[in-house]
Parts: sequence; C-alpha cells; structure tokens
Amino acid sequence: MYLELSHLKKSFGEKTVVEDLTLSLPQGELLCILGSSGCGKTTTLNMIGGFLAPDSGQILVDGEDITAIPPERRPVTTVFQSYGLFPHMTVLQNVVYGLKFQRIRRAEAREKGLRYLEMVGLADYAGAYIHEISGGQQQRVALARALIVEPKLCLLDEPFSNLDAALRVKMRQELKSLQRELGMTMVFVTHDQEEALILADRMAIMEQGRVLQYDAPLHIYHNPVSPFVADFLGLKDLEWRQDGALLKIIRRDDKEEHHAG
Repeated sequence: MYLELSHLKKSFGEKTVVEDLTLSLPQGELLCILGSSGCGKTTTLNMIGGFLAPDSGQILVDGEDITAIPPERRPVTTVFQSYGLFPHMTVLQNVVYGLKFQRIRRAEAREKGLRYLEMVGLADYAGAYIHEISGGQQQRVALARALIVEPKLCLLDEPFSNLDAALRVKMRQELKSLQRELGMTMVFVTHDQEEALILADRMAIMEQGRVLQYDAPLHIYHNPVSPFVADFLGLKDLEWRQDGALLKIIRRDDKEEHHAG
C-alpha cells in the first residue's frame, strides 16, 4: 500500500484523541476521513503532515517511514481550511513559492506555475493579488500551490468549509477531476457526509478517536457496521440482530427499503 498508518495514538494530557488507528491506501486514490467535530480526524491529518508527533505508531508513504521526519522534509503537502496564502504576493508567486526549495530556475518555475494555474482555471489571474480574487479562486490557488511541488501525498483539511453551498459543489467536482487527471494520492478530512460520499475512493468513519469503518463509500453506505455509522450517514428505520448484524434499513433520502444478510 502507498500510505500506511499503523497503530497511531495521540493524547493531550489525559485525553486520548486518536486510539490505535490503522489503515492503508493505494496510490492514486482519495481517502476521506469523516466524522463529527472532536472525533480525531484533524489530529490524524496533522500527524500524517508532521505537524503533530504521534505518541506511538508508524506512518509510511511509498514504503518510507516518515514518522519522525519534520513536515518540511516530508513528501507531503497540506491545504488548510484557512488556505495560508501570502497576501503580499501575486497569485503566480503564491503558486510557485514551494519550487524555490527545489532549486528550480525562475523561468522554469514561472512556466510550470502558469501550467498549474491553467489546470485550476486561473491562468488569467496570474498577476492578481490575493485580496483581488474570490474565496473560491483563493481555494484553487492553494490547491495549485500544493500540487505543483508534485508531492507523493496531498492532505486537505476541510478546504471547502468557508465556501457557499453552490461553490462547494463546484469545487468538489473540480478537485475530483484534477485528482484523477494527476493520479494524485489524497487524504481529505471533512464532517460533511455528502462531500465524503462524492469524493472518496475509500472512506474512514471516525468517532472518539477510533476508525469505526473503513471501506469504499458505497459498501459502507449499504453495509454500515453499527447503528452509529448508519445514523451518521443518514439512515433510519434500522433493524438489528442481537449480535449487531444489520437486518433492514430505509434511507432518509429515497425511503427505499434495503435488506442485509
């Protein structure tokens, strides 16, 4: 597997935020970590990015143990909720910023920057400053800046949460299209069930620091392993056997009855 998280644990004082988290992701797939506020999903992302050190456990990317490597030396980039763009720089200068650490010549960096701006539909805004473009355009700049350094893994921490509903839908489509075009491996953190179901190749549902279920979205949707998972994904009229197996569910959205084994 391309990304491997093995028995990760993180506590703050007496509170355990992530407990024995283990999962793996193939190259070129998008993983959505889904859960309500405080479930441990952002802490998990920050451990992968190197911004938090796990108390125990191991993180491997493409066979390399990066658990103890500082964030600036990891083959990983992160798109934060706040975007983290430089207001004194132009759109193009923001996008190519990371290339200077790769010792790429200025002319080559500019050419590559314009190519990535073209990918996200912002080639005409290369000379604009951040305050001169919209929130959705700023999100695209942040994404282009993360991808241009060609990381082995791209992390996204609720990147669309500051956008209005219509723009969120548009950005989801654009992100998924770009991820497939580049064959990029991504980990996307969200609390939005619809967002996760649309974007994910694989989905991990977290609660109280633990992964309750990890699988393809459609499999989880039709085969929730617990009442919590079913309820979190918006299912109702659940019937369970005493051993916890799901007998019958009815979706809230279509009121269609489904039977399980």
